Amino acid sequence: MAKRDYYEVLGLNKGASEEDIKKAYRKLAKKYHPDLNQGDKQAEETFKEINEAYQVLSNPETRAQYDQFGHDGPTGQGFGGFDFGGFDGFGDIFDMFFGGTGFGGSRSRRTRRGPVRGSDIRYNLEITFEEAAFGTKKEIEVVRLENCPQCKGSGAKNPGDAKTCPVCNGSGEVTHTQNTAFGRFVNVTVCDRCRGEGTVISNPCTKCHGRKKIRRARKISVTIPAGIDNNQAITLRGEGQTGELGGPAGDLYVNITVKPHKLFVRKGYDLHCDIPISFGQAALGGELEIPTLNGKVKYTIPEGTQTGTMFRLRNQGIQHLRGNSRGDLYVRVNIEVPKRLNEKQKELIQQFEEITGETEQRKSFFEKMKEVFGV
Repeated sequence: MAKRDYYEVLGLNKGASEEDIKKAYRKLAKKYHPDLNQGDKQAEETFKEINEAYQVLSNPETRAQYDQFGHDGPTGQGFGGFDFGGFDGFGDIFDMFFGGTGFGGSRSRRTRRGPVRGSDIRYNLEITFEEAAFGTKKEIEVVRLENCPQCKGSGAKNPGDAKTCPVCNGSGEVTHTQNTAFGRFVNVTVCDRCRGEGTVISNPCTKCHGRKKIRRARKISVTIPAGIDNNQAITLRGEGQTGELGGPAGDLYVNITVKPHKLFVRKGYDLHCDIPISFGQAALGGELEIPTLNGKVKYTIPEGTQTGTMFRLRNQGIQHLRGNSRGDLYVRVNIEVPKRLNEKQKELIQQFEEITGETEQRKSFFEKMKEVFGV
């Protein structure tokens, strides 16, 4: 079943603010939380859908990717795998609303988050039919976030300006215990002082202003292999967004769009082409000039060639993407019937008709027609 639009799931318009997203999420998560709807499978599935939508839309980066690519995500593989929206379980939702980790007791939590892999980037590149067939090299420009070269991604002006957060002692989280009528709740939240990083910067870097990353345009050389087809992608490992906290960089996916050719139509590694011939060439046979990707070649057709006849020219197609073999070229000939004839031409054709008389093919057709209609 197709996924619903994430904005629709949260009951929002596409231009909703971060605060609107948060409010809508809290309201719906309260309503459909499984602990409040025990045994209701539909409520549980709705709860998962709400959390997935919130995780994508609450993060500016994933939200921008969703607005551009939809549910497919930048890699074409979607935004799946959030596991209840990135929470450790149902109890984490109660942290946000009721100040606890579910009904009773504290749980062990992870401390500071570890290295995070950078996001992937998708780039659309249009090439000609010939470039796809023979391969080429292209230089593209990609704008991505990179570690600030001045502070090496620390966010601090000097190495000693980044210190352990005095509020959470480097864990990135703050724990509060609260006794309520429902029981004892333990509220574990992201530290407001360091925003979950575990460190605070007293003197930010003057280049990135403490953000640790800057946006830079990079020119990247892309090798297009011979035989690549429309809508195929080239993967450049490590050329995506820079990772966080020492995590690896994402990948760059170059999606190929091939311009159509004026003469050829590609089907797999084979090429197809239609060529007009005259009545005389069809009746008498002869040598034709056949266009190929490598230039014109001579090809002899037999006398009596019928319109629509297909001829195969071996190894005149597209080179296989992973190999040296090539596809074939299929040429279909179509007899051109002249639209304007002078009197002499009409006379000659009439004489030809009188000489040839009724052909066997026409006889066969009229005999079949008599059988069908009984006349």
